[in-house]
Amino acid sequence: MSDAVDEGGESACWLDRVCDDCGRLRERPGPTPCEHCGATPDTGPPPPPAVPLTTARADRDRDATGRARNSRPRDGLGRPLPYGRPGVERQPEGVLRAPLDALAEAQRLLDAGRPFHAHEVLEDSWKSAPEPERALWRALAQYAVGLTHAARGNETGARALLARAAAGLTPYRADPPYAIDADGLAGWATAQVEGRRAPDPAGAPPLRHR
Repeated sequence: MSDAVDEGGESACWLDRVCDDCGRLRERPGPTPCEHCGATPDTGPPPPPAVPLTTARADRDRDATGRARNSRPRDGLGRPLPYGRPGVERQPEGVLRAPLDALAEAQRLLDAGRPFHAHEVLEDSWKSAPEPERALWRALAQYAVGLTHAARGNETGARALLARAAAGLTPYRADPPYAIDADGLAGWATAQVEGRRAPDPAGAPPLRHR
């Protein structure tokens, strides 16, 4: 699959393509059956009726700014909850942060046990990063998604995403910007992928040298 396919929303870090049942990466995003095990994602009950919008694609959920965004509530690890259930507020989308601010916010969320929300911060930085750094920020987002699946108990999904993160971080190991510990992160992710035990997010190193 070419990198061009990765350009967009959560698919950039493959979070929406990991099957919750078998943990393998599905070929297509969205509520389609897994090609590997046949499981269909649990989409839950339909959302409550909304006031029709006059713009195109009026049936889509939108945030307070009018941007298309799924409004289904999620728990602290980003798992979808039934509509109407209280959930954990997601990070605002499309926020432009200075690199060090983004890293600090993502680390704060990781330290709080919220790697899914950290991935949302890092993905915003991936989208706005200059070309030489884009692969680095995408790898950091994938790293956070790997931790998300590890925290969810999805060993197969965690290994898959941490492997991608390690591969993306490797070109930056010698001279990473912003004091990012690319070498330590890639080494830890590789060890988790190759280890006999399930990846343990509790032992994950920080994003930057401290």
